[in-house]
Amino acid sequence: MNLTSIPAFQDNYIWVLSNNNRQCLIVDPGEAEPVLRAIDEHHWQPAGILLTHHHADHVGGVKALVARFPALPVWGPEETRNKGANHIVTGGDSISVMGLTLKAIFTPGHTSGHLCYYSKPYLFCGDTLFSGGCGRLFEGTADEMYQSFQKLNALPADTLICCAHEYTLSNLEFSASVLPRDPAIIQYLHEVKELRAKKQKTLPSTLEKEREINIFLRVDDIDLIKEICKETSLQHPQQRFAWLRARKDSF
Repeated sequence: MNLTSIPAFQDNYIWVLSNNNRQCLIVDPGEAEPVLRAIDEHHWQPAGILLTHHHADHVGGVKALVARFPALPVWGPEETRNKGANHIVTGGDSISVMGLTLKAIFTPGHTSGHLCYYSKPYLFCGDTLFSGGCGRLFEGTADEMYQSFQKLNALPADTLICCAHEYTLSNLEFSASVLPRDPAIIQYLHEVKELRAKKQKTLPSTLEKEREINIFLRVDDIDLIKEICKETSLQHPQQRFAWLRARKDSF
């Protein structure tokens, strides 16, 4: 399989998996035009669309893509039914396409019905897990997002984190403000600054890397607990996760 990220809007990525037969699977097409250009350029034949959640910057291109390819299956959670999904998926379901089997993982938090899709080594995680961070809590709770992170953190270390936004730099700047002496975070922040200065992408990441530099995956880390306890005493990891998310909202 070949993995391609197509930039959209200011900081979105639309992910595409393609095979040697030029079939392709499109993930969260927030707009159609860059996807249609890539389809024409690579002579791809779309085999389906995956939707993680209902926000416009993830579903806005579905209508135009289906107009061009009328038989195209569009898989997504119930909340995407009126956004173009014609195959409704729930957590635990499996999707077979292009010789792949993708498992749908229920990851509420950002929205109430958010799904991620996993087919080793690819994780299409929408706005749940970002490199160095986590999605905003628009409809769900911090506890739900914490539980969603636990599900994703159970995947293999070599999992490729194909999230939907180029937020890595801002996430690491926040992480460095919380753990200013953490060597892994500081080193990776330096690397990411250099990449972004050259307008290069930081994605996909790996789960192995995220376990080092993503503080939302490190809520049981003793150094992080010490830093949080300088301001407040929180006994449970869910509470520390919620504290970090609230702190990030105002960063």
